[in-house]
Amino acid sequence: MPMLGPLDRVPLWLLLGVTIVVLLLSVEGGYRLGRLRRHRTEQEHGPHVLALVTTTMGLLALVLAFTFSFAASRFESRKQMVVDEANAIETTYLRAGLLPGDHSAKVRGLLREYVDLRLEAVKLGHVEHALQRSEELHRELWKEAEAVGREHPDSNVVELFIEAANRTIEVHATRVKVAVRSGIPGALWAALYVVAVLNLTAVGYHAGLVKTPRSPTLATVVLSLSVVMMLTADLDHPQEGAMRVSQQSMLDLRRMMSD
Repeated sequence: MPMLGPLDRVPLWLLLGVTIVVLLLSVEGGYRLGRLRRHRTEQEHGPHVLALVTTTMGLLALVLAFTFSFAASRFESRKQMVVDEANAIETTYLRAGLLPGDHSAKVRGLLREYVDLRLEAVKLGHVEHALQRSEELHRELWKEAEAVGREHPDSNVVELFIEAANRTIEVHATRVKVAVRSGIPGALWAALYVVAVLNLTAVGYHAGLVKTPRSPTLATVVLSLSVVMMLTADLDHPQEGAMRVSQQSMLDLRRMMSD
């Protein structure tokens, strides 16, 4: 079963819209609070508040940079796993051609279905079904490996095929872990949003405290921060949005299998 994170069920466009609204409300709430505070006391000084706002801005930049770096790293890992899996399957497919009897045709048929299944899962998003069927294909593939191994226990060709089949199964497990069951932790997302809300509230508070009119630059800050946060979420959704993991290696492999 895929392990979905707290934002995996939220479309990216909706996430962007909600983030913009929440941050704008944070600025406005802080601004109103600053104006109210200004009317009630004269003891709070703008330069002191500005220094604190600058500190929180640095903290927000740190958390955002860490989150973005984490998402980018996972994105690159997912890209590499596609290449690794395509190479592992291709090796198994080629070595299957050396198997005796009807084992060769059966194994190659299983591998073609396996690649089709991977491409269909990416295209249609049927991840759960793809994982279940993949495990079934692994069992069928390993049964063939066991059968040909018993028939030819001393064959170097069979040994090489079993090694390649085992590698294919191992890479699948790694790819599932990297691409499906890992992502930005919910605690990190929560920390990022809390720090962003508090920071924008502080910015608005300072503007209200020093009698600064509502400036369009505040909207610019909100939009810029929202876009970067959305881009981070996009990197964490490898098959959704603008940043998608290329499946070209698998497509090339499928064409090779059809020749």
